[in-house]
This record gives sequence, structure tokens and C-alpha cells, in this order.
Amino acid sequence: MSDFIYRPRIEVLSAADGVRRRQWSDEDKLRIVEESFVGHRQVTATARRHGICRSLLTIWRRQHRKGELGASRPVSFAPVTVTKDVPASRPGPADPPDLSRNSQVEIALPNGRRLIVAAGVDADALARILSVVDGQ
Repeated sequence: MSDFIYRPRIEVLSAADGVRRRQWSDEDKLRIVEESFVGHRQVTATARRHGICRSLLTIWRRQHRKGELGASRPVSFAPVTVTKDVPASRPGPADPPDLSRNSQVEIALPNGRRLIVAAGVDADALARILSVVDGQ
């Protein structure tokens, strides 16, 4: 007579047998993200083509929008308006701002840091400072 008792086979897997987590360079991430922006509803198809999870591509796209993806971002400047504090009791237009050597500009960086520089700082020097402080 045969033995009809169900005995499942057990297979032991070790971590060394599996595929390790892939490391993506910033250039590869940027290339894949830019590819996902082409056309309509390309996130899932692009993720499938590159063998990554759709949620990972969504995270990379969010990082790209915030400017956190890619190590070679150029330093860019935003327009600035200089105003002078006017007391509430004094009606009328404000005096033109005095941009003397004592004036300072506070720059809020995307990584949360703030940089205070003199108003007459050289643009090239400021770009070098921003590249160091911003971690680029």
C-alpha cells in the first residue's frame, strides 16, 4: 500500500542565493525619470521596461521635481525684490531702498539651509559658495 499522507517539500533559501538590491546612479535615475515624462501615462510602462517598481519611479519623479535628483544641477537665481520696512503709522510711499555695503541678502536653499551674504557680493563667488553649501 502507498502512503497517502501529504508531506510538503521544504526548500531552504539563503540570502546569498537571491539577487542583491541594485544600485542606480544619479545619471541612470535621471534618464529613466525623463523617459517617464514622455507621452501620456508612461510611469508604469517605463518602470516595467527598466524592471523597477512603479512606486520607486514615482519617488524618483518626486525627487526630480524638488530638485533633489542629480548631482550636476546648475546654480540658478530667482528674482528678488528689495523693500524697506515702513511703519504702519506713516502713510505714503516708501523711500527707495538703500543698497549700501551694510545691506545683506538672505538666501533660503532647497535643503533647508540659509545663507546670508552682502548685497554687493560677486555673482561668480556666490555661485561657488552655493555649490559648496548646497552640497552639489
